[in-house]
Amino acid sequence: MEYDIAAMEVIFNMFRIKPLEQLFPTAQQNDVGIIARVPLASGLLTGKYNANTTFGKDDHRTFNRNGEAFDKGETFSGVDYQLGLQAVDELKALFGTEDLIPYALRWVLMYDEVSTVIPGASNAKSDGNL
Repeated sequence: MEYDIAAMEVIFNMFRIKPLEQLFPTAQQNDVGIIARVPLASGLLTGKYNANTTFGKDDHRTFNRNGEAFDKGETFSGVDYQLGLQAVDELKALFGTEDLIPYALRWVLMYDEVSTVIPGASNAKSDGNL
């Protein structure tokens, strides 16, 4: 039995670029769309977190920073939190803003292979800056 795949979901963001190497070209050759998930690297690429940020005890960003709970996804896309904060500071300086959300999402969507993105949300409240 043969199956045709129309789209596939993959973690893809400014910190997780490995899919560009082989997955994206193969998907494009086979006319398979990419659904990008975790585009904000568990919130790290929002620009809202710092070294003093704390997360709730049941939040995977507290208990899965080193990937111990493999079934909970990749916290911060596998990037060390402190190193990620340094990279975020460099991105803020580069773009001249504290709000990296539009830049992180635009970066993901600039790839033709990406059909759509699942930005994710920690709550329903919006500040209207998207």
